[in-house]
Amino acid sequence: MKKIDSLVIKSFIGPFILTTCVVVFIFLMRFLMLYFNDFVGKDLGYDVFLKLFVYFSLITVPISLPLATLLASLMCFGNLGEHSELTAIKASGIPIWRVLFPTLVFAFGVSIFSFWFNNTVAPWANLKGYSLLYDVKTTKVTLNIKEGIFYGELPGYKIKVQEKFPDGKTLKGITIYNHTSNEGNINVTIADSGKMYTMLNNNYLVFELFNGTNYMDYKNAQSGSNNETQFVKNSFKKNRLVFPLESFGMKRTDESQFKYHEFMKDVKGLAQQVDSIHKEIETTNRVQLATMDQYYNHHLKRIYKDTTHKKVILAGKWIDERMKPQNDSTKVLEVFESAFNQAKSVQDHYKTNLDIWKSKTKDANKADVERWHKFTMAFACFVMFLIGSSLGSIIKKGGFGMPVLISITFFILMYVLMQLGDKYAKESIVYVIIGVWMPDLILLLFGIYFLYKATNDARLFDSDIYDIYIDKAKTYFKTRFRRKASIHSA
Repeated sequence: MKKIDSLVIKSFIGPFILTTCVVVFIFLMRFLMLYFNDFVGKDLGYDVFLKLFVYFSLITVPISLPLATLLASLMCFGNLGEHSELTAIKASGIPIWRVLFPTLVFAFGVSIFSFWFNNTVAPWANLKGYSLLYDVKTTKVTLNIKEGIFYGELPGYKIKVQEKFPDGKTLKGITIYNHTSNEGNINVTIADSGKMYTMLNNNYLVFELFNGTNYMDYKNAQSGSNNETQFVKNSFKKNRLVFPLESFGMKRTDESQFKYHEFMKDVKGLAQQVDSIHKEIETTNRVQLATMDQYYNHHLKRIYKDTTHKKVILAGKWIDERMKPQNDSTKVLEVFESAFNQAKSVQDHYKTNLDIWKSKTKDANKADVERWHKFTMAFACFVMFLIGSSLGSIIKKGGFGMPVLISITFFILMYVLMQLGDKYAKESIVYVIIGVWMPDLILLLFGIYFLYKATNDARLFDSDIYDIYIDKAKTYFKTRFRRKASIHSA
């Protein structure tokens, strides 16, 4: 038996490591394509890209493990069946569950590792990765002045160049508007030609201008009229303008600003967040119920039934006064208008409180969904192994052909069910525990069914089995048709 266990484990570990790396790489490429526009032209450096790839590789591990487990189990048992090794093991009297046992233990270990990783490493990687991604997205694009277009990324300046030579430094026809005073186009510099370069480790941009003129309008501070200005014109053969490039460098944001998000917390932190939100909801409800009384100007003293006329009678000072006959129609109108305004105030107050309650409940549900995902993603590895190993034993096809197709099908099913369950749980349509566990429970039913079929050596994917059923159906309908035809003819 030990040799069989060694054979099965060796057949499983190799595909598992390979498929895990492939799936993580695929999800990493998806991340790169999603945020590609945020990386272009920012001169981030190799260290920033390396950190992003490492962090987001770790982030994709929890979602990659179920798919990798499904693929590896399909390939492992499909290869064993394709090379008749599984048939020989069954022929020797060893049941299929005994063949699955060593890899079942391994899959259980993967589930435990997945929970630990999702609860410990993933929150840290989410905090590091998304905080760094935020800094990258808010970083300005590197200096790129184009011909004939005003460039406004330098704070307080607008720059236009008529012609830019191939060396990237020599310029012709330069116009620079200085808007640092926020008073419009009162400071303009025009030069025939110039050079553009950086200095002091790219911290400053230098424009060296030749044969130009600077035009400035000075307001006369002594004059009472704001329209009186003094025009100044300065010509130069050579001038030098220096601009700081501090706004172009990437600045790191304090990571504590991102710790509030559910993705950045472990099970304990999420449980505390859920409890604190529920306590806030209870406190808000008590306060709102206490303050609702201010919208009423009466209190009911007694409520009793008139058994003779079968009516409920409300008695109280406010009720008694207003139930008296009113001869003055103006007073009656005032009473009804006052009642309507009070009812409208109560309705608006109720709607506002209801929106607050819905918002807080949704926040609590989000945190609760994320907390349960620590467990469901781990259990999904076990469920996917059950499906993959059973189907691999039935299909008996290895490689990347049929296993990949089946894996993608079940992974899409799991993803769709997960999205639906999360949406219903967050919107309180179903209980959170039902919404988050629904995908695993449905897929578990598939796994048990396929395991039952694999134990009984069912031929689910053999075309000749379905040809027999189709022939039987054709024969049945032909017989029914002939009987009906003979009855009508008689």
